[in-house]
Amino acid sequence: MRPANHASFSLLSLAPLAVALGLAATAAGCGPAYCTFRGTINEPANLTMRRALLKKGMGDFCQQLLERNAPLRLSPDSPVIGRFYPVQCNAPDSDARDDLYVNFAGYGYAYTNLSKKLTFTMQASAVYRYDFLITEGDRCDIYAYFRTSRVDASNFVAHRIEGTAANVLNQLTSVGDNFGKQLVGKKLSEGFTVVHYSDTNSDDFSLGILPLGQKPFHPYQVKGADKITYENERVEVHQNERDFVGPIKVEGDGKAIFVTAQLDGAPAVDVMLMRKAEGDASLQLYFEYPQVGPLAAAPMMSDVVQQGLEWKRGIPVPPGMYYVVFDNTSTAGTTNPPVSALDDRAAVVNYLIQIGDGS
Repeated sequence: MRPANHASFSLLSLAPLAVALGLAATAAGCGPAYCTFRGTINEPANLTMRRALLKKGMGDFCQQLLERNAPLRLSPDSPVIGRFYPVQCNAPDSDARDDLYVNFAGYGYAYTNLSKKLTFTMQASAVYRYDFLITEGDRCDIYAYFRTSRVDASNFVAHRIEGTAANVLNQLTSVGDNFGKQLVGKKLSEGFTVVHYSDTNSDDFSLGILPLGQKPFHPYQVKGADKITYENERVEVHQNERDFVGPIKVEGDGKAIFVTAQLDGAPAVDVMLMRKAEGDASLQLYFEYPQVGPLAAAPMMSDVVQQGLEWKRGIPVPPGMYYVVFDNTSTAGTTNPPVSALDDRAAVVNYLIQIGDGS
């Protein structure tokens, strides 16, 4: 059970920074493309200028953080095994400091072979030194680096554990809590990287400091800037488990949520779209009870992804927030996975979720 090393939808959008750089380029007489003076921007002597631009470009850090989830995985190239959902954030804005102080808290779930489903709460406070660089060569991507200056506090508390043996062990020794606390502290100390891709006008996220020009792994190759990519990931949904991808924010009329998915490891898995209110209620049930049960409400859309066949659909939606749910249970949807303690048919789903014009 380890937090993700990267996630396809950034916890922070750098689009405002790209705009600010474009305006700076215009003011300098170099045209609207910030690529034309990236050599000057990247010079070590211009660190103060870069920090000022990045601070302006970050906008409301906490608002962006609270509108996203963080996928969790065992290693950089392994499937997602859970998610963390921030619900509280405090990042005081001060012109007197050149670092970023963040205090955040939230809840989530993860799956391990020993614990099966484990739900948890987490709180952390950390200070980050920030900077950005722009790639050289044919590409012109912005890499924003948030290096950990110090971790003031971190706390991980196991809430519900599905596996009976693991639950008893945690009650006797708090092994799950202690492991989580060590893990949270380690990951917080690694910092994080946010990437803005110039060709698709999209953002990406990686825990740790990603080398300039290197990209995190994603199962789908996305080209063009006509859609906003929310997540481009591979998730492992074990037998009698489900995964809540979201909340997905849709702004403006005439939009649609586009989902592409391919399945391996199981015959079929349900894919559903839920409004945020119903999705939040269903997620809370999943968080509170060790064994999975019915959803809190019927989804807006439900279909089946079959093994070996690419599933692709655009769902027109009004402005609002939504969840895409992958369900490998017999308590929701139409699929009925086999129930066997010795035969866990984990559904490995490659998926791409985008927002675009629904007309």
